[in-house]
Amino acid sequence: MQHDFLEQLQQHPLLCDGAMGTLLYARGIAYERCFDELNLTRPALIQGIHSEYISAGAQIIETNTFGANRAKLEAYNLEGRVRDINRHAVKLAREAREISGQSVFIAGAVGPSGRPLQAPDEQRLSELRAIFREQIDALLVGGADLLILETFSSLAELRQAVLAAQDVGGLPIVAQMSFYEDGHTLSGQSPARVAAVLNDLGIDVMGANCSVGPAATLDVLQEMIAAARLFLDNEQAIPQMFSAQPNAGLPTRIGNRFFYMATPDYFADYAVRFARAGVQLIGGCCGTTPHHIAAMRKALNDAYGAATPSIPGSSRETLQAKPVEITNGKVTIAGLIEEEVILPQQGTKTRLQEKLAAREFVVSVELDPPKGLNPAKILEGAAMLQKVGVDCINIADSPMARVRMGCIALARLIQDHLGIETIIHFTTRDRNLMALQSELLGAHALGIRNILSLTGDPLHVGDYPNTTGVWDLDSVGLIQVLRRMNEGHDAASSSIGAQASFHIGMALNLNMTEQETEQEIDKYRRKIEAGAHFIMTQPIYELARLECFLARVGKPPIPMLLGCIPLHSSRHAEFLHNEVPGITIPDDVRSRMRAAGDQGHEEGLKLAQELLTSARSMIQGVYLMPSYGRYDVVSKLTKMLQMQPTP
Repeated sequence: MQHDFLEQLQQHPLLCDGAMGTLLYARGIAYERCFDELNLTRPALIQGIHSEYISAGAQIIETNTFGANRAKLEAYNLEGRVRDINRHAVKLAREAREISGQSVFIAGAVGPSGRPLQAPDEQRLSELRAIFREQIDALLVGGADLLILETFSSLAELRQAVLAAQDVGGLPIVAQMSFYEDGHTLSGQSPARVAAVLNDLGIDVMGANCSVGPAATLDVLQEMIAAARLFLDNEQAIPQMFSAQPNAGLPTRIGNRFFYMATPDYFADYAVRFARAGVQLIGGCCGTTPHHIAAMRKALNDAYGAATPSIPGSSRETLQAKPVEITNGKVTIAGLIEEEVILPQQGTKTRLQEKLAAREFVVSVELDPPKGLNPAKILEGAAMLQKVGVDCINIADSPMARVRMGCIALARLIQDHLGIETIIHFTTRDRNLMALQSELLGAHALGIRNILSLTGDPLHVGDYPNTTGVWDLDSVGLIQVLRRMNEGHDAASSSIGAQASFHIGMALNLNMTEQETEQEIDKYRRKIEAGAHFIMTQPIYELARLECFLARVGKPPIPMLLGCIPLHSSRHAEFLHNEVPGITIPDDVRSRMRAAGDQGHEEGLKLAQELLTSARSMIQGVYLMPSYGRYDVVSKLTKMLQMQPTP
């Protein structure tokens, strides 16, 4: 299974961001400070820089973790914070991406250890590898999309970093050496020699960064690419892709400060030169700023067209609002789709309701709304999922009590732009009884009828822990309100003019402890009595949990969609098992993920397919939840499920 990043890199050049340290220094952070610690102490500063690069047009942003390994952090007495610093760094980059709404890849940045490597012995190399493995593991668990190993001057040390990344597995590897004005590394290797070693290691992308400006870096890349062609002639397996992230020229000292003199226009010219030479990943290093990246973005767009990365199967047209015409309940979106989107009328069934009534197997996928103003990335994800045959898109309601775009607004955008039906999660956490009913009336008028009734995550886990929760109702009470609306009345028995046609969903936690079993079963029964029409469960990883529940309560009188979060690495499995409340992953599943190594994606999909196949006679659909926005994983699982015969 090829990673989305590598697929897109093969299609067109991708633009990486520029310097982090340069901007931190310009904003008053002394070089003596630990820049990596700022992920914990100055998160808004780091996230703001990521946002600037995304706004400038970067399609890849690097985490602020260049020196976040145990060896370098020892100088600041922070060697015990490796995991926290790296995971927070990825979190800040991901939140900047979420707020932007753009399809941006998060690269976990890994720099050299800072320890000298004169004539290293096997023990020294093994220690280095462990140092890098610790950092890379934290970046993977945090949710990085790829790794960029950069600014290495020792090929022996870079080799240990690559081996550590391969030990951890699961992420594409970009490996970059630093070359000097003579075209060689500090330890004397030529570009051809570096290319040969990296080729033997089987990394995904090789290249050069830092030390010199664009001109010298281009010379280095041309030599590496020429060497790679020779490897091809010898029919050896080699990486076909290359990267270049030069400095903004050599630094000039003025007073007590160093300045980089290469201009954004100069970098823009070289961005095109790199692309024409066969370099696929292009960015900047020391001295480069968002101004450089913006100029490079424009130059690459002018030369190759606007090749902003998008999720396969999506349309960039979803980024622009289209004229919407409503006539007799029919919505036509000009220029986007040829057929009409028909809003369901009072009394009509939703498409989900019809599929479940017809005993069809249903696939729904959850998407989290954006944290910012731009819904483009979510629309692209929904478009890709629609293309592979997903039936519905679940839209969370400010999950984890963190502010996101309203679920009703996003549901309407998705239904307007794509015509795929949605299921909104609707919580009683932050709406009083009046607001709940008011918003539900509006949702109904907008054609949003599938409602999953939830109490909501507690506020203390979110961004506003001091905010007062409402909870006039719990999830059972919300189901009762929806049922009364379907009968034509609000909670005070006042008429709403007609009978609504809400399709009411309920949540079910199958990961019950012995102490919770009776309480959960009682709540399950009360939800059904209140008027629920379908069930969506929390994710499980063993069939026994479903079987035990059904043995206790019997076959549910309403359809059930089984929750599933596909695993994509052993680290992912351990994280969910040990750090996410309500999720338990059996020992045998975690053992299989450990044994899978760097084939974790495939094993995770296989495990999910096995579970859902075994459960198929007991359920009527699946509710998929992608981790870290990995829509490609749930898309592959959807295709695998569609190939199976209906029992």
